[in-house]
Amino acid sequence: MKRPVLLLLSWMCFCGLLQPADCEEQRIPEEKLLVVTVATEETDGFRRFLRSAKHFNYTIKVLGRGEKWSGGDSMSAPGGGQKVRLLKAALQEIKSEDRIVLFIDSYDVVFASSPKELLRKFQQAKHKVVFSSESLIWPDRHLEDKYPHVREGNRFLGSGGFIGFLPNVREMISNWTGGDSDSDQLFFTKIFIDPARRKSINITLDHRCRLFQNLHGALDEVVLKFENGRVRARNVQYDTLPVIVHGNGPTKLQINYLGNYIPNTWTFETGCTVCQENLRSLSALKETEYPLVLIGVFIQQPTPFVSVFFERLLKLQYPKDRLKLFIYNQEAHHEQQVSSFLQDHGGLYRDVKTISPEEEMDSTASRDFAFDLCRKDKECDFFFNLDVEVVLKNEDTLKILIEQNLPVVAPMITRVGRLWSNFWGALSADGYYARSEDYVDIVQGRRVGVWNVPYVSNVYLVKAGLLRSQLKDRDLFSSQTLDPDMAFCHNVRSKGIFMFVSNMQTFGRILSTENYQTKHLHNDLWQIFENPTDWEERYIHENYTRIMKDKLIENPCPDVYWFPVFTDVACKHLIEEMEHFGKWSGGGNRV
Repeated sequence: MKRPVLLLLSWMCFCGLLQPADCEEQRIPEEKLLVVTVATEETDGFRRFLRSAKHFNYTIKVLGRGEKWSGGDSMSAPGGGQKVRLLKAALQEIKSEDRIVLFIDSYDVVFASSPKELLRKFQQAKHKVVFSSESLIWPDRHLEDKYPHVREGNRFLGSGGFIGFLPNVREMISNWTGGDSDSDQLFFTKIFIDPARRKSINITLDHRCRLFQNLHGALDEVVLKFENGRVRARNVQYDTLPVIVHGNGPTKLQINYLGNYIPNTWTFETGCTVCQENLRSLSALKETEYPLVLIGVFIQQPTPFVSVFFERLLKLQYPKDRLKLFIYNQEAHHEQQVSSFLQDHGGLYRDVKTISPEEEMDSTASRDFAFDLCRKDKECDFFFNLDVEVVLKNEDTLKILIEQNLPVVAPMITRVGRLWSNFWGALSADGYYARSEDYVDIVQGRRVGVWNVPYVSNVYLVKAGLLRSQLKDRDLFSSQTLDPDMAFCHNVRSKGIFMFVSNMQTFGRILSTENYQTKHLHNDLWQIFENPTDWEERYIHENYTRIMKDKLIENPCPDVYWFPVFTDVACKHLIEEMEHFGKWSGGGNRV
């Protein structure tokens, strides 16, 4: 019975005398890996790519920095030849023939695991060059029949990522003579579907997405996998954990969503791990050195508690001399409230500009006009959009947003008791609202962080530098089919600029304006059911909830009880409303 054990031990001893490659394939050292990408400009997506690479200690060689992109728009037509030209030139300069080259897109890519896992899976593929795979053929559907059939997995080549031994990669692209706007995907496809060249170079595809996950055509296959303080993208179709995730084609929003978590950007155990990175602290600055902010206040419909809005605006903890105001008012009903605020407090601000209803400027034009004020003002560092229905309870909101140091960032606000908020977690196919998987958790505070989202509205901060560069178009809010906020967010997304929403702190809420009536003297008195929280703050005495606990009830005489219920404002408004009515009721239940 001991003979098999002795044979096994003998084999193990014999194997130990041999070179490791004789018993199992020798592992490729991580220092042999060279990661190459092309990035002619530093976009938000590129910075995200670099952050994920740094997390796993990848060393990146970037080609094309400072060079004008002439490789076409891959979203609308084939292109990308510029990448092949740059790679071909770069590989000619490498002397170490034993290098492993990973060539990958960067604007819409994140690393999900380490070089060690990448190289192990590459070796297991047992080919000299491995391309990413896709379920959809691009750019020439007529070549479908020339592709080899596979028993399982994606059949078609994706050019957004491949890995291979340097000599084989060099041989593969040695015949490239195309122009910068020619299709890199078509070039590599024709090599792969040629049986002789495929065999000569020894190319295969990553059919089951073990190394590369292209999202286009595979959105239903990819989910987030949370486990032991780590986050991965899991392909449920093939039960694999890709090392690299690529939001190719029209899946930029999906890679933005996944990038909120991968690589370990947010986990259940740690929460947000990057929310304190690259902050711009204001604490060391004198108030005279604070960034100058143009606040755009927009009144577009009859809105309750406008006087309270201006009281809160006044309480923002930011030096008034570093604030300029632009107030757009489309409602004659609110003229008196705007006028009173400016008369009493307008002189505190560095500058004030107003647009009144008489000027007949529509809401779309007003927002473009406000952006242009900041764009043309060399002093302007930020534009802070603030719709009048926003209830900012956090007096440090502006400071917090500036310190986040992000291109476009909004404080999360919601309607009391509802899931309605000022951001969308996802978009539908036609560009309207869709609920992301994490939307409810973010709104209800079960996931806290700073989130890359496709849409923000009502209150947000924009860097003025963007308005003078990538967002220099005059009509950012204009569209034939979209409302102004949606048009703005569409234009921001089309430039590759990220928008964020923060729920790191409680910032405030947003009012309901749908059923607000203006037929009374003090219309806010009728908001007890539409906006009960704001109604209570305005009209219920701050000590009302303490009358029983702290025994605030007084008994000045028999059968008379004295305790706080209403604020002074409530008493004043009630009296004035009754006097304005000027007659007794008819005895019924009607007002």
